[in-house]
Amino acid sequence: MPDTQTYAGGCHCGAVRYQVDLKLDRAISCNCSICSKTGTLLAFAPAAVFRLERGEDAVTDYQFGKRRIHHLFCRHCGVRSYSRGAMPDGTPMVAVNVRCLDGVDPATVPVHAHDGRSIPID
Repeated sequence: MPDTQTYAGGCHCGAVRYQVDLKLDRAISCNCSICSKTGTLLAFAPAAVFRLERGEDAVTDYQFGKRRIHHLFCRHCGVRSYSRGAMPDGTPMVAVNVRCLDGVDPATVPVHAHDGRSIPID
């Protein structure tokens, strides 16, 4: 298992940039309606280890269902590079899109399938 590393990431146009400390030993491929349509691969981290370097003014928030997750996307290029929410215990977390991490080949990260489609959204 890899140790925790600092990764940089962001959107396509560069308006949104961040750093996050992750142990990138797996990614989640969720089959819910939004993740399957956007092709997102997720890695989760406590909000305390996520640092938004620029782009707070460039992100737009999309929420649906129970409105527990803030699906943030760049208003310029449309890329969803991260989302904000809470872990089951209520701790604030960030879900980063592994496909948006600089220098990371998503094909080298083990992927765990998550059946988000079966979770009621209302």
